[in-house]
Amino acid sequence: MNDRTTCAIIGGGPAGMVLGLLLARAGVEVTVLEKHADFLRDFRGDTVHPSTMDLLDELGLGERFARLPQSRLSGAAFPVGGGRTVTVADFRLLRVRHPYIAMVPQWDLLNLLAEAGRDEPGFTLRMSTEATGLVREAGRVVGVRHRPRAEGPGDTGEDGAPDRGGVLRADLTVACDGRWSLARREARLPTRRFPVGIDAWWFRLPGDPADGRALTPRAGRGRFALVIPREGYLQLAYIARKGTDAALRGRGIAAFREDIAELMPELADRVGALGSMDEVKHLDVRLDRLRRWHADGLLCIGDAAHAMSPVGGVGINLAVQDAVAAAALLARPLLHRSVTGRDLAAVRRRRLLPTAGVQLLQRMMHRGMVEPIIRGRRPGPPAPLLALLTRVPRLAYVPARLIGVGLRPEHAPDFARRPPERPEPGAVTG
Repeated sequence: MNDRTTCAIIGGGPAGMVLGLLLARAGVEVTVLEKHADFLRDFRGDTVHPSTMDLLDELGLGERFARLPQSRLSGAAFPVGGGRTVTVADFRLLRVRHPYIAMVPQWDLLNLLAEAGRDEPGFTLRMSTEATGLVREAGRVVGVRHRPRAEGPGDTGEDGAPDRGGVLRADLTVACDGRWSLARREARLPTRRFPVGIDAWWFRLPGDPADGRALTPRAGRGRFALVIPREGYLQLAYIARKGTDAALRGRGIAAFREDIAELMPELADRVGALGSMDEVKHLDVRLDRLRRWHADGLLCIGDAAHAMSPVGGVGINLAVQDAVAAAALLARPLLHRSVTGRDLAAVRRRRLLPTAGVQLLQRMMHRGMVEPIIRGRRPGPPAPLLALLTRVPRLAYVPARLIGVGLRPEHAPDFARRPPERPEPGAVTG
């Protein structure tokens, strides 16, 4: 199958879906290629920050988003003993419409964006379609090769023979396919990598109505974890030294349960819900960014341009902001089929400061807080920092602002804005 579009987007994650929706609302013909048959993957980035919820309001999708199942986090607080906690980020201090982080299964958000995209005549979403390579002519990327991704025994064409896929030609190809981006790898774009000494392991435990609504780090000498209250359960991130996944799994589920119970005694009666280490998902933490985000005919955004640490949970929101900036800067050139390297470079120029700023903050948090804890040099955050936050609670505004809003929040361009949807009579809104 060989066909053409104006903009081909590789990857149906938050960046790809937002970019596709916004460009389609500008009148650009867009095709999004998503290799999976649905969006149902566990432990993807589920944090939706105030800046992203503002964007959804501007797109006329705020009411629909509010109806999705979600929990709302008001801040982040460290326990300091004696039943006391110190708030390190307080989203309630933000002067924004949504002063909280919404924890929403990413598949629900992506389905919402897909539904909105289907309302636009120029928007096409191809599920179960895996990009296999870039198509070049005279040194320029002119499209992408793709094939059906077999979710079962194998896909066949109309005549019963194996479906070999085809080529989607495009004026511009945008890589939104994550930190392991095929397009990024094939384009051989220069990358700046930062050393990271940690990995993360995600898992769930049963919830309790008394768990609260604050994101709560737990620290002990040599151990660090993050507890995120969700609707009906707790989502936990266990942080340990990079390269220790095999050893962690080799010790077995009983030893892992003991580690969690020792770090968080209040959850000791729940760790039995973990049946095996298969329920503990490993994240290989990377921190890098491309020195150049584009080649002729190709642009990388989101994790394909800059892999982020899970610290702060900002990856999904930075990716969405990249998509908004790209749509605002590229819609007109795409409509005129005149995208130049200068147009593509403008996306990086606009998004470099917030990207580099967040990565610098994450590196400082790695070196100054997380890594000293897991290496046993400190049992918790620096004492002077906790003392300062105790004396001046309003300082919790600063990390809340950096995490929840960012250094350069992007707003929907005029061509993409829609009035708020009116709920149907009798509908329940969040």
